[in-house]
Amino acid sequence: MDKNQMLERAEIVVGAVDDLPTIPIVATKVLLLLDDPEVSIDEIADLMLTDQVMTARVMKLLNSPVYKPTQEISSLKRALVYLGLRHIRELALTTSVINAFDDTSGALELNFFWEHSFGVGMVSKIIAQKIGYRDFEKAYIAGIIHDLGEVFLSTFLRDPFTEVLEHIKIHPVKLVEAEEKLLGTTHCEIGLSMARKWNFPDSYCDVIAYHHNPGQAKVDPVLCAIVNVADLFCTVRGLNFGGREWICFNLCEEEAWTILMDKYPELAQIDVERFCYELDDAIPDVTALVASIFAPS
Repeated sequence: MDKNQMLERAEIVVGAVDDLPTIPIVATKVLLLLDDPEVSIDEIADLMLTDQVMTARVMKLLNSPVYKPTQEISSLKRALVYLGLRHIRELALTTSVINAFDDTSGALELNFFWEHSFGVGMVSKIIAQKIGYRDFEKAYIAGIIHDLGEVFLSTFLRDPFTEVLEHIKIHPVKLVEAEEKLLGTTHCEIGLSMARKWNFPDSYCDVIAYHHNPGQAKVDPVLCAIVNVADLFCTVRGLNFGGREWICFNLCEEEAWTILMDKYPELAQIDVERFCYELDDAIPDVTALVASIFAPS
């Protein structure tokens, strides 16, 4: 099916939802305030403290294996100083996406969904650091939000999406292929439609739309390729929505790896098997991180 047709279908589906979650007001204000070059840490902290849910999750993320502070940080102001303004924006965006979808009645189990999402985020960051990509924090955030459309489908098209999940249990096809066949669109187009409504940066919209086809990316094919490789890796390593998706791959034969090799020729010298073992070390951290984020306060 044509990509434009699937996007049109996605826009109709997303537009038909009256109660589509939005980025929380406080998070929006934080993101806007961070655009002011004169803003102070105290101003940001005072605003964030008015949203206790966001503040609690920011603190959990900061004290997670992702940021690895030398000791636990319990003060928000100290946390913001530790992070720096650039990373505050990323955490505000991440926690807002988590908070927007906290309904446990969908077709997917949220813990499995976020394990996959944070897994892809962390592995994307490791890959970016390994190859010398200029903004590994952007790779981390892009990895987390790449499957935004999945949680929409799980929540607002529960029954049709349940059929998709049942289909891939008995047919050796990828989730995105089953979505196209049964829904007439995929989580990529659904996620892109949502990301545009939420005014996400173009580079993140690009990843959401093309993380399964990085060669078609229009803004940053390398970032899409990083997320694609991380997505494949996490899926075969068990961070795959509770074991629902069937997939196998040879890294050296993937389009994403070709894109990375073209940009970073030194990858030809990498020991791929050893590299995958290094990525394996992130998996336990992901499970612990998600358990912490969703643990009762």
